[in-house]
Amino acid sequence: MAVKTKIQWCDSTVNPTMGCDGCEIWGSLRRSCYAGTLHTRFGGVTQGYAPTFEEVTKFPGRMAQAASYSDLTGQSRPDKPWLDGLPRTVFVSDMSDSLSLSVAFEYLHDEIVANVADGPGRRHRWLWLTKRPDRMAQFSSWLRHRGIEWPDNLWAGTSITTQATTSRIKNLLKVGTPRTTRFLSVEPQVESIDLRRWLPKLDWVIQGGESGRQARPFDMAWAVDLTGLCRAEGVSYFLKQLGSVVVRDGRRMSFEDGHAGDWSEWPEEVRVREMPVPDGARRGG
Repeated sequence: MAVKTKIQWCDSTVNPTMGCDGCEIWGSLRRSCYAGTLHTRFGGVTQGYAPTFEEVTKFPGRMAQAASYSDLTGQSRPDKPWLDGLPRTVFVSDMSDSLSLSVAFEYLHDEIVANVADGPGRRHRWLWLTKRPDRMAQFSSWLRHRGIEWPDNLWAGTSITTQATTSRIKNLLKVGTPRTTRFLSVEPQVESIDLRRWLPKLDWVIQGGESGRQARPFDMAWAVDLTGLCRAEGVSYFLKQLGSVVVRDGRRMSFEDGHAGDWSEWPEEVRVREMPVPDGARRGG
C-alpha cells in the first residue's frame, strides 16, 4: 500500500490481500503481470508480500489505515491535475486480486466494505479493480441478502485485455446499485477491442498499453478510436500510458518515457485524462 503512487489515475493504493489466482497475463503461458513479477523478486523475503504470488494472503488492517489518510477534497494535485478538487482516490488491489477464490466474503465485508462505508473511509473514493467480476457480483448479492448496500463511494471495475475478456463486463454490470460507478481498465490492451455495445452502460474507461521486456505492441489507432467512442457516448476516458512498444500506421513510435506515460509526448488528439461524474450520478444503463 502507498499513500502516494505514480499510477496516474489515483492518489493512493491499498491491498487488503496480496497474490492472485492467475489470469491471462499470469499463468503457464505468460507471466507479464507487474504484481506477479514483483512477487517473484520480493515474495517470501520482504515484509508485506505474499510468500508467492500464487499464495493469496490476507492483510487485515490495511483498509483501515488507508481510510485514515487525509482528505484531499478541494485540494490541487500539481502532478495529476485531473484529480484536482476530488476526494482522495484510492486504488484497491493493485498488487493482488482480492476476489480470488480463497478470500471469504466475510473478510471482504469486514476489511473493505465496512471501512469504505463508515468512519473516515467515507471521505475517500475507492476504486476496486478485479479480473473476477463474477465473484464481485456474487459478493454484491451476498451483501444485498444481508441488508447491506454497496457503498456509493466504492467504484466497481474490471480489467479487459482482449476482445474475449469483454465477457467480464456482463458480470460487472450486476455489481452494486443503480448509483454504483462502474469502470473498465483496458490495460494492457494487446489487440483491437470493440466496446461499443458496452459503453452506454459504463461510467469510465481507462486505457493503456503493455510495458516491460515482453511488451506487445499498442496501436495508436486503438487510443484514437476509443477516445472518439467514449466522447460520443458521454463516457469519461483516461489514457494512462501507451506502453513500451507503440506503433502508428505500421511504424514504431519513439518516446523518452519508457512506458510512454508522459502525456506531453502524445499526439494532442489522445491527450485525454478525464474522471467520471460524481458518485450517485449514474448516466443510466
